[in-house]
Amino acid sequence: MAGDRKVVLAAGVFDLLHMGHVKFLEEAKKAGGENAELIVIVARDVTVEKRKGKRPVVPEEHRRALVEALKAVDIALLGFEEFSMEKVIEKVKPDVIAVGYDQKGIEEELRKLIQAKGWNIKIVRIGKFGKDELNSSSDIKRKIIETFQR
Repeated sequence: MAGDRKVVLAAGVFDLLHMGHVKFLEEAKKAGGENAELIVIVARDVTVEKRKGKRPVVPEEHRRALVEALKAVDIALLGFEEFSMEKVIEKVKPDVIAVGYDQKGIEEELRKLIQAKGWNIKIVRIGKFGKDELNSSSDIKRKIIETFQR
């Protein structure tokens, strides 16, 4: 990238896009400083099913397009079908990797990988936003069920 422009990498499922996602991506971009480029990896349907035991509500290409439409996001790409943080990092070559408050396991895996490879990549944990009950996809699903079961 040109000059001191930093590349920030963020990743997630982004199913049922909500304010928590928007705030996470805005803060991720800020973590790269002025003029940072934010590249977001959107998890594949098969990856989500393997890791969480169920497929997302919204198909992967729709989730990718929605994420890329957000102002903070420069590029949104689908992840690899065979989940690989190493391949993603080698492809994107980020200066900063932003992880969400709920991605502790991934953060630990990333720290080990970065150390083992000797890469100069900063990891930034982005906090949770507010007490809004609709700050997660599972909260949205629960709210829909509650609303329509009355």
